Amino acid sequence: MTGVTVNVEKCVGCKNCIPICPFGAIDFNSEAKKASINDKCTSCGVCVPSCPVEAIYSDIKIVTDLSQYKDVWVFAEHRDGKLAKVGLQLLGCARGLADQLDQRTCAVLQGHKVEDMAKTLIEHGADVVYYLDAPELEHYRFDTYTKAMVELVRKHLPNMFLIGATHIGRDLAPRVSRRLNAGLTADCTELTIDPQTKLLKMTRPAFGGNIMATILCPNTRPQMSTVRPGIMKQLEPDHHRKGEIVKEKVEFGPRDTMVEIAKVVKEQKHLANLEEARIIVSGGRGVGSAEGFRVIKELADLLGGEVGGSRVAVEKGWIPQDHQVGQTGKSVRPDLYIACGISGSIQHRAGMQTSGCIVAINKDPDAYILKIADFGIVGDLHAILPMLTEEFRRELGK
Repeated sequence: MTGVTVNVEKCVGCKNCIPICPFGAIDFNSEAKKASINDKCTSCGVCVPSCPVEAIYSDIKIVTDLSQYKDVWVFAEHRDGKLAKVGLQLLGCARGLADQLDQRTCAVLQGHKVEDMAKTLIEHGADVVYYLDAPELEHYRFDTYTKAMVELVRKHLPNMFLIGATHIGRDLAPRVSRRLNAGLTADCTELTIDPQTKLLKMTRPAFGGNIMATILCPNTRPQMSTVRPGIMKQLEPDHHRKGEIVKEKVEFGPRDTMVEIAKVVKEQKHLANLEEARIIVSGGRGVGSAEGFRVIKELADLLGGEVGGSRVAVEKGWIPQDHQVGQTGKSVRPDLYIACGISGSIQHRAGMQTSGCIVAINKDPDAYILKIADFGIVGDLHAILPMLTEEFRRELGK
């Protein structure tokens, strides 16, 4: 059932609404000379004002009293008994946003017998932790997590809701936003407060990463955003910090649990842990070949870091996809990022520009990566990296 409906008694068959719909969701019955909505409808509502006789209407509720929505919420994702780092990073961001609005920072913790995680969330900036405990929430399932989250939002009315752009977050966030009829901006790289309107300014790459778009959500609540791991800075834990743990109840019926987890199987495969790496040495088009990554790996291993790569390096098959840094790869925030043979396109910068210290090595003195680097070296990476590696080896006594 959609949020948009045609009142057939009022419809005069003018067809004004049909070309207006961007999704082809309006059909026309030539015999009855009436319009109708099909299952392609996304409830965007753009067709409603196009009807001259007001035969099209939407049952989506538009928020009129925004003052009742308070606080900045963060979804506290966890797996295997450990909190995901992105949730703690988002708490740091939420803390700054909430302070500007004189509101509270709240974490939402769903699971089964994981109440001990609430203390960690408070130590990292949460004023309130809403804790939902149920056997159905032990493992992530889209049906149970969505139902619980939606009920909680409708009860407490948050102003903003931040969710990590992980596999779970990217599945959960759009389901929650659709049920709440709320706006959602995905894969944000920056979140700020507009000083005049107090709205959340959500910035993300657009049009293939060629521009950065800032999006506002003035008419619905909560203002929702997903943010990639590694973008925001995690606060240092304050072990003396006090907060409130609010235990919430949720009940599930047979229709609420469409998925049953028979068994959890963990893949035995080493993947690059770029999001938590303190040092990353990355290679791009300038590396030239898969063999060329040997010098990059040698330096990364010596420094105890990870090997990264640009989209070009991945597409050419020089390095596995899980090593990709950038808009279509992983967002990282290491203490040291060494970019070798990488031009510095906006797609790549979106994933690494918040690194603590950026060192760029490139033959092109006009490469954009050199403009954002803290230290730049113009030259052939295959000549420079072996010298750097040897110098580090002497300094480290290895």
